[in-house]
Amino acid sequence: MNVAAATAAEGRCTARWRTWWRRPAAIRMGAVFFLVVIWELAAHSIGDPLFFSPPSAVAAALPDVFGDGALLRAFALTLGELAIAFALAVMVGSLVGVLVGGNRLSRRSLYPMILLAYAIPQTTILPLFILMFGPGAMSKIAFGFSHGVFPVIISVIGGVQAVRPALIISARSMGASRLQVLRLVVLPCIVPSLFTGMRLAMSATLLGILLAELYVTSAGVGQFTHAFTDTFQPAKLFALSGALAAVAAILNESMRWIEGRHSRWRR
Repeated sequence: MNVAAATAAEGRCTARWRTWWRRPAAIRMGAVFFLVVIWELAAHSIGDPLFFSPPSAVAAALPDVFGDGALLRAFALTLGELAIAFALAVMVGSLVGVLVGGNRLSRRSLYPMILLAYAIPQTTILPLFILMFGPGAMSKIAFGFSHGVFPVIISVIGGVQAVRPALIISARSMGASRLQVLRLVVLPCIVPSLFTGMRLAMSATLLGILLAELYVTSAGVGQFTHAFTDTFQPAKLFALSGALAAVAAILNESMRWIEGRHSRWRR
C-alpha cells in the first residue's frame, strides 16, 4: 500500500513538472537562461574584454554603477522626462486619432499625411528640435513626444474604423447624442487599440529621449553612456543598458496589466 501511494505521488510530481515546463513563463525563463549561457561562453572564448563583457562581469558591475548618486539622479531625470512626453503623446494622439478616424473626409484627407510624417526618420529632424526648443529638457521631451504620438494616432484610428456600424446605428436609434455615442460606444471599443498604441508609444518615447540625450545635452542617462563608451568600460555600459531594458519591460508589462483591468468586458 505504501509502495502504491509512493508511486502515485511520484506520478503526480512528474505530471506537475511536465505541466510546469509547458507554461509560457517557464519557456521564457529557459530561453533567457540559454541566451545568458551562450553570451558567457562567447565572451570568454572569442570576446575582447575591452569591448565585450560576460554576464558575470556585468552583474559584478551593477553595484558600482547604481551606487553612484549622480547616475540615480540622471535616471530620475530621464524617467521624469519620459513620463511627461508619454502623457502628452497619449493625450494628443488619442484626440487626433478620434477626430481623424471618426470622420470619413478627415480620415481620407489627413490619414495619408500622418503616415507620411510617421515614415520620416526622426533622427534626421533632431537638429530642428534643438533649434526650436534649445539644448535642454524641452528638446528631449519634444523629441520623445514626436516618437510616441504617431503609434497612438495610428492605433486609435484603426480602432475607430473597427467599431461596428450596427452598434452606432443602434445607439442613435435609441436617442443617443453624438457625445453619448462617443463615450458609450466608440471609446470602449477602441480600448484594445489604444493600449496597443500606448505600449508601442512607451518604447518609442523612451527611445526618442535617449537619442536626444546622446546628441543634445549632457544631462540624463546619455552622458553616462558616453562616459562608459569613451573610457572602455563595457561591463558598466552593459549594466546600464540592461537597466534601461528592464525599465522598458516593466513599463510595458504595467501597460498590459492596466489594459487587462480596463478590458474585462472583452472576456
